[in-house]
Formats: sequence, structure tokens, C-alpha cells
Amino acid sequence: PGTDQTLRETERAAAVLGVQLQFLDIRDPKDVETVFKAARKGRADAILVLSSPVIFSRRTQIAALAVKNRLPVIFPQNEFVEDGGLMSYAPNYADLFRRAATYVDKILKGAKPSELPVEQPTKFEFIMNLKAAKQIGLTIPQKVLGRADKVIK
Repeated sequence: PGTDQTLRETERAAAVLGVQLQFLDIRDPKDVETVFKAARKGRADAILVLSSPVIFSRRTQIAALAVKNRLPVIFPQNEFVEDGGLMSYAPNYADLFRRAATYVDKILKGAKPSELPVEQPTKFEFIMNLKAAKQIGLTIPQKVLGRADKVIK
């Protein structure tokens, strides 16, 4: 889905859960610290990071600031968690690449790209980083850890 649709879905989910959202935008690498200061000033209880090239390139800085500010953060890609972030729930990109290869194969065999169906990811991974949880003073319930596809200790 596009960014507008993702934001609408996020707002709907927040309303159902009774969560107040504060949208903070990172357009430039120098904005990262400013965003964390704004989150702290806004008394944020947690942060949901959406994907962008700027954010991806600053993932270790974002993970470090999350620890420094003792804020739980959920990330859109597994690399964030592998680089010190708390958790991610994301499509399995290896699976997506394999599925994309089947499209390439069909196109090379004569299929018209415009006639191929658009597919959404079907395999997702939930990854937790217990070291990051400990650093921010967060205890992850065993029930949640049991649902994780991977737990980094």
C-alpha cells in the first residue's frame, strides 16, 4: 500500500486501540535527533518507524537514540533489529525476491507484465532483540517471545 493508505490504516488502528499518535518526519539525516527530542517532549511511550532510505541509512543511530531515550521502537525491516533495535515485524524479503524471480521467469517466457497479478507479501517475520529490551528496561512477556520468529540475545 502507498504511504497515504498506510497512514490511514495506522490512524484507524490507533483509534481502535485508544492510542494517541504523534507524527514526526525524518527527511534529512540531521533530523533524527530532533525527532527523538520531539518524541520525548511529547511524552511518547513508544515509536513506530516507517521505512525510507534516510531512515534505513540511520538505523544504528536510531537504535542508539531509542536506548538513550529508553523508548521501545518497532521497525519496518529486520536489519534495524540486527543493528540494535528492539523489534521488527516485516515481510520476509528473501521470500519476496524468490517470488519476484518467478515473475521474471514468466516475462522472459513471453508473459505480458501488465497481465500478471499484483501480489502482496504473504510471509512476515517478527524479530525481538532482548539486549535492546534490557537496555531500555523493558521486560518482554514469554508469550510475546514465543511468537517471535527470531530472538536476538
